[in-house]
Amino acid sequence: MANSQCAKHAELFDLSGKRALVTGGTRGIGMMIARGLVQAGARVIISSRNAAACAEAQEQLSEFGDAWAVPADLSEHEECERLAHLVTAESASLDILVNNAGAMIDEPLETFPDAAWDSVIDLNLKPPFWLVQALLPALRSAGTADDPARIINIGSIAAIHIPARPNYSYSSSKAALHQLTRVLAKELGPQHITVNAVAPGPFPSTMMAETLDELGDVIAASAPLGRIGRDDDMAGVAVFLASRAGAYLTGTIIPVDGGIATTA
Repeated sequence: MANSQCAKHAELFDLSGKRALVTGGTRGIGMMIARGLVQAGARVIISSRNAAACAEAQEQLSEFGDAWAVPADLSEHEECERLAHLVTAESASLDILVNNAGAMIDEPLETFPDAAWDSVIDLNLKPPFWLVQALLPALRSAGTADDPARIINIGSIAAIHIPARPNYSYSSSKAALHQLTRVLAKELGPQHITVNAVAPGPFPSTMMAETLDELGDVIAASAPLGRIGRDDDMAGVAVFLASRAGAYLTGTIIPVDGGIATTA
């Protein structure tokens, strides 16, 4: 009886045989998620604009399982379509899409430039929508009533509470992504596709490096759990949402921040 129960518990988080795409998967939160999915048994494709970073990340992830990297500049619609074509070239199904690629620009209100709106929106908000459009047939093909295909959008707690830094376009784009998550969840649920968002708090990454260098101790102290995020914290929530354990969730925004945004 005990062995049977353990087997069922293990199967809750098993991603063996699943295929996943993680954008921005060569570093930071994207790499944390990609590593978690690979270790759970998925075949993971990652993308990044930097070809050298793709090659290095593929080598690192291959130590844990099946990983493949594709360079792509997802701020361009045509590149999203090219990536979708490559992802579905060997299989018409895709089980998991993680929209993680993003950018952030800090600049005081008085001098915040137009370009900081355009470049951030072009990467944070448009590509998740374009990739859902391009990969919708593959996601429909993979999903069933008992085991839906999964879309996981990476938002931010900057869209839930007021950030300490002047990143106007970033927090606005992530708030829009949270709402897009809810809209798509309602539409795609009947098609056996769940859509959820993860809203990370402070995690070690290139994007957060300057903030953590300047305010890391203060930020950690502000969290009820008293620390910044670790790799396994992000890997864990991604595996949960992608696995049988998370099959009945859709339209959710999950803060992974040690309680910073939800208890402020």
